[in-house]
Order: sequence, then structure tokens, then C-alpha cells
Amino acid sequence: MIKIHLFLFVFILILAACSSQTNTGVKVGLDSAPVTLDPRFATDAISYRITRLIYKSLVDFDEQFKPVPDLAVWEQLSLSHYRFTLKNINREFHDGTRLTSIDVKATYEFVLNPENSSPHKGSLQMIEAVEIIDDDTLDFKLSQADPLFPGRLVIGILPEKLILSQHDFNKKPVGSGPMRFLERKDESILKLNRIKDNQVIEFITLKDATVRVLKLLRGEIDLIQGDLPPEIIKWLDEKESVVIKKKRGDTFAYIGFNLEDAETGNRLVRKAIAHAIDRDAIIKYVKGGAARKAGALLSAEHWAGRADLTGVDFDPEESRRLLTEAGFNHENQLKLTYKTTSKPDSLRLATIIQDQLKSVGIKVDVRSYDWGTLYGDIKEGRFQMYSLAWVGLKMPDIFRYAFHSESIPPNGANRGRFIDAQVDSIIETAELEPSVEKQAAYYRELQKVLFDALPYVPLWYEDNVLATRKNVRGYMLSTDGNFDSLINTTKVNN
Repeated sequence: MIKIHLFLFVFILILAACSSQTNTGVKVGLDSAPVTLDPRFATDAISYRITRLIYKSLVDFDEQFKPVPDLAVWEQLSLSHYRFTLKNINREFHDGTRLTSIDVKATYEFVLNPENSSPHKGSLQMIEAVEIIDDDTLDFKLSQADPLFPGRLVIGILPEKLILSQHDFNKKPVGSGPMRFLERKDESILKLNRIKDNQVIEFITLKDATVRVLKLLRGEIDLIQGDLPPEIIKWLDEKESVVIKKKRGDTFAYIGFNLEDAETGNRLVRKAIAHAIDRDAIIKYVKGGAARKAGALLSAEHWAGRADLTGVDFDPEESRRLLTEAGFNHENQLKLTYKTTSKPDSLRLATIIQDQLKSVGIKVDVRSYDWGTLYGDIKEGRFQMYSLAWVGLKMPDIFRYAFHSESIPPNGANRGRFIDAQVDSIIETAELEPSVEKQAAYYRELQKVLFDALPYVPLWYEDNVLATRKNVRGYMLSTDGNFDSLINTTKVNN
């Protein structure tokens, strides 16, 4: 493996010495394309980050994960009644029409309509009615008290007339964000226009990390955020033309299971898998130290996080004992299928975990797919185990979305088909609690219950790493890895 990387580095160095081309605008190298440009259906990281640029939402979050006004300010008229008033900025859609409360109502009613199968419906089901007061004002009436409700209204707003005409927002998005859609070529190139200065921001999908690095060194792309092997990051940090920046992140990496499967539905098996994974070694040698161990979805910094949960300890002997208790041994070996993306980093991690599980007697068949195929299989429950990451977690409504029995796709992201009456009860009790402090206590309790049940094996929180050309200015890393800084990113002449 080391020899291969050295060869690639020499190859990159030789090609990088060639003359670089002159670029206009800012070009971002991605490891995968966005699944959708429609915020009503966006759940993957790249889609989330790009749709934030195209659309504006009623509410956003600050660095402390607290809701702050975006398109609108709000007041709580009662425990179950919120009034939102649209501000006078960012009120024009990219087609020239003005954004009003009618558009807000149409957007949320589409998501709430079960016939539309929006994955965000589950987290908004407490909305009983959306009532328009005037063009600038509308009320959300809830079926129950919810002090965290404003933080749920983060879906990008779409024009009502286009919603009614069944416009394809994935192929031709129309929002009111700081960037408008220009074109998309073969799923590999997406061009946006930055409205304030008419600059073109281009997203180029380059699945191979070596190709992305080569193009960065040649000046054919300007920045890469994440998804680079640590040895390449270290090597890039020594290059005069490149700047490396790092920031602690909250992207939650995990292994998910199909709880309806005979093997992975057995908690003893999931616990044995957790004990067999040496996370310390992976973080040190594979992640280059750019991660920290996780035991729950929400990081310790979150207002509802639990600093005491850091995951299942590496203990191969306990893993073997649990497998024996579950009825597996040398004659009756546990055999599992592990699905992952075809990205080199993902495949590398899966291969390492495969080897670690083999050492305790679990035979793992690793199968890699392009992102669209993998994501489709996971939503449909066609897997035993898989590895993914949750990005940008801010609201504790993630627990309903990912673990409540009513959130099985297409009604949410309970992809493992996890059903637990205690978990449902805690989620529902927390949602009815008017005190934010008491809600936090319920969610901390819930995270311990989930940790014991192990529908996921928590792995780590990934740091955010940025590699840019030296002439790039204004891009700042965020905790959740969003692309918002592209609003102010520029290039200067070398």
C-alpha cells in the first residue's frame, strides 16, 4: 500500500509540474455528486450542502446549534402556536417572482402530504395547520407543544406556482438563495451563479482522490473539502501552492444494521461486531488522527449531547464470547454482507473492518457500489450492514427521523427497521415536554438506551479538512462541513 501511494505521489508531482490552465470562478472538487437538488427530498451530505446555496429557509442555526432567523423571525403565541414574519431581504426567487407566505405554506404542505413521500415528513408531523395572515406573515399551529419547533423549519422554500405545476426542482432548481442554478452536465459538473457578483461556482465530481489532488495541483480545481486520505493530506501540506486547514467536526460515522435480518437483528451479534472494531487504531493510522471516538449521534458540544458516551471498547475476547453465546463458532461461522460506497476511502475502511471482524471469527463479504445504488439499497432495506455518516446534526428530531418505528422509509430514515417501544415512548414524551432543559434530559436518556440497544455501532466524529490553492481567499471551515463560505470565496492572481 505504501509503495502504491509513493508511486501516485511521484505521478502527481510530475503532472503537476506541467503548466496549469487559467480558471475563472471557483471550482470545487467533490468525491460524489448530489443525489438531488430538491430540498424537500435532500438527505445526503452533498445535497444538503449545495441546496443551502440555492434555497433560503425560514430558520438556520448558529455555531452553538441554536436556531436563528434566516428568511423569517418568529414569536410564540402559545405553547402550540408560532407566528413567522418574513423579513424584507432574500425575498426574490431566481425566476424573478417575490417570495411570500403562500410559497412557505405550499412548500411545507407538500412535505406533509404523505402521497409525496418526503423523508422530512416525520420530523414535521406535529404541524396541524399552516395559516396565511398576509403576504409576509403566517402561523404554524401544532398538535402539541414544541419549544424546539422553529429549529425544524429548515427546508428551502420553493415557489408555489412551480410546486403546483409539478416542476422538476432536481433538474432545474429555483430558490431564493445566494446562488442560482446554471447547468448540470452528466451528473459530474454542476454550475451555479453567485448572484452578488455574477461569479460562476462550479462543482466537479471526481470520485478518485488522486485525480482530485492532481487537478488541485494543476489549478484545474481550487479547493477540496474532506474525503482525502491522511497521507495525501500530509503530503499536500508540504506543497507551496496548497494550503491545508482543519477544524473539529460533528459528522457522525457509524455502521448500520438491518434489524429484520436473522443475524444482524440479534443484539449479541451487533455487540460482538462493536467489540471487534479497533477504533483507536483506525483513527490513528487510517484517519490520521482527524477524528474522535463517538458513542451517540449528538456530539458532546451539543446542548443535548452526552460526553460520557464514547462508544463500545475494543475487546476481541468479549466479541468471541458474545458470538459463542449467539450460537456461532468455528463450525457454524457467522457470515455477513457489508455494503459500502465505491469511494477508495470507504472501501479501504470496509476492508480494514472486514479484517478486524475476521480475527474474531466473522466472515464479511464487502460489496461496494456507486452512491446512488448504495443509497437506494439502504432506503429499501436491501442490506445486512453498511457504513455511512450523518452530517449537520443540530436538532434532536434526528431521533424520531432515524429511530422511531413510524419513520421507516419512505416516512423517515429508520433504514434499519428498528422498532423499540421504549425508544418510541421517550421520543414522544420529549416532544411533548415544554421545557427545553427537560427535553435535553430525555434526549440524553434516549441516547443511553440507543447505545445499549445498538441499532448503530457508533464509530467517530470526523474532523473537517480543507485543501485549497494558495490564491483562494475567504473560505472558512464550518463545524458541519457546509459550503456556505463559497458565498464569499474569491481567487487572487498568483
